[in-house]
Amino acid sequence: MSDPMASYLTRRLLIAVAVLFTISLISFLLLKLSGDLATALAGEGSNAAYVEFLRKEYGLDRPLVVQYASWLGKALTGDFGRSFYFNDSVSLLFASRLLVTLKLGVLSILLALLVALPLGVLAALREGSWVDRLVQMLALTGQAMPVFWSSYLLILLFAVNLGWLPISGADSLAHLALPACALALNALPALLRITRSGMSEALVSDYVRTARAKGLRMHSVVFKHALRNALVPLVAIAAVQFGLLLGGSVVVETIFAVDGIGYFTWQAISQNDYPVVQAAVLIVSSFYVLLTLASDLLNMWIDPRYKID
Repeated sequence: MSDPMASYLTRRLLIAVAVLFTISLISFLLLKLSGDLATALAGEGSNAAYVEFLRKEYGLDRPLVVQYASWLGKALTGDFGRSFYFNDSVSLLFASRLLVTLKLGVLSILLALLVALPLGVLAALREGSWVDRLVQMLALTGQAMPVFWSSYLLILLFAVNLGWLPISGADSLAHLALPACALALNALPALLRITRSGMSEALVSDYVRTARAKGLRMHSVVFKHALRNALVPLVAIAAVQFGLLLGGSVVVETIFAVDGIGYFTWQAISQNDYPVVQAAVLIVSSFYVLLTLASDLLNMWIDPRYKID
């Protein structure tokens, strides 16, 4: 590994650690500012002695710095404490649901990319034509359509009217098909626009003109030269969209009764289950940071000229 590459990776890893540390601190403090945890646990009408007992039981009477250090130290070992509402280990509760959300997220981003790549390339090749306008209209419609609305439309068409797919659950790929399509439709507009714009810029670049002047076939020019460079911004956007699918799937998981981390986090918020909320913020944020780092490394592999700041 070259020195510039090693220096770049070191900086990126240090930045990732700093970001995660900041996120953990903010999530810890925000939950503390949301109210007195001991009073919330005791419930309305509880006497002061019981509230004080809970405060000591959960270590809430200690200084904030000590509380934060204790929580972060345990979190780094995978121990996020016990859920107040589910009365079980937070780590185990997340582990049982994380695989479901990962399956749903991977399936969703793959579906979105399978549609965005060919349509974006086609729109760029036919720039200004009715095909290009149709693709742009599709992206605009997808952006304007809320994910809950597209979810209900998919249920009405494929589950109620046609009876092809189940409405709820996550037992098989068939059960995940409708929620994955709903999330894919939500991610599609951004991927479609970035593919089209990246290909449009690549097709008028000097290296593409040179390739055409050499007499290379259009197929080779498009897929070996233009598309390779157009993938650089697409990879970055895809990583962000994948993170959004993992962290923002609560609406879709609720509609389709998919017991993933999105729905689980919503349950925790509604029940003031602070250990679960803190773990959710840290885990989802970690995915964002790791996906961003992975997208940078992938772009460096796709295009060796990718700038190392």
